[in-house]
Amino acid sequence: MASVLTLFSVYLMLFSTSCFTTINGVFSEQSPMDISTKRMEKLTRLHFYFHDTLDGTNPTAIRIAGPSKRSFGTIMMSDDPLTEGPEASSKLVGRAQGIYAFASQHDIGLLVVMNFAFLKGMYNGSALSILGRNPILDRVREMPIVGGSGVFRYARGYALAKTVSFNQKTGNAVVEYNVSVLHF
Repeated sequence: MASVLTLFSVYLMLFSTSCFTTINGVFSEQSPMDISTKRMEKLTRLHFYFHDTLDGTNPTAIRIAGPSKRSFGTIMMSDDPLTEGPEASSKLVGRAQGIYAFASQHDIGLLVVMNFAFLKGMYNGSALSILGRNPILDRVREMPIVGGSGVFRYARGYALAKTVSFNQKTGNAVVEYNVSVLHF
């Protein structure tokens, strides 16, 4: 009995002063944050244009799955340029990389799972993640920002999308984005 108590005392000495805790028998490390190292939360507003090109020799979005005779169930993979202006020749600021799927049987509502990966300036190497519904026939659509990386670590916010141009024959579209995001 004394040896069990001694082992228990050693265990308490070793682990009570460390940053490890036990949750359901699994160790997880917790790092206490010093108040002086906390960053202030910032609000950043971004404005750019998304160019979705389905035709030509170098499409930026392709169909990867879905029925051939209807939109519902169609899944698209994209690597679309994000630019400063609505013209395709405008300065490239990033890429919209992810998927969108036709998820509604009653209207044209997309499920969007997309990363806006930025390539220029202070946001170079950072990304914002969108996960939400995009009812593309609405004049202005709101989608949630659910996370980010780099400068946008711990991001949350919203993106407002407005179609600037859409070609019914080719499916090509240019969409204006106004993004408001909170991050540290």
